Amino acid sequence: MKNLLEFILIHLVEHPEDVTITERATGDTTQYVIHVHPDDMGRVIGKGGSVIQAIRNISRIRAVKEGIRAHVVVEDPAEVTPA
Repeated sequence: MKNLLEFILIHLVEHPEDVTITERATGDTTQYVIHVHPDDMGRVIGKGGSVIQAIRNISRIRAVKEGIRAHVVVEDPAEVTPA
């Protein structure tokens, strides 16, 4: 699943080197947190959330096929505090 999300995002954004995906297992669900360059947030979310919704639909189909539960989240760079 992570490879699929990376493939989609790398071909979507202008800064592919800044694309990272973090997996977080919570119970029986795996959460995939997408981190992208701040300039690429609009491309990933899309007008009215259409692009991220399409990415979530693709991941949902893949999760059903693999027999897992997955949730895709885009992390807001404004909420990340520097270390």
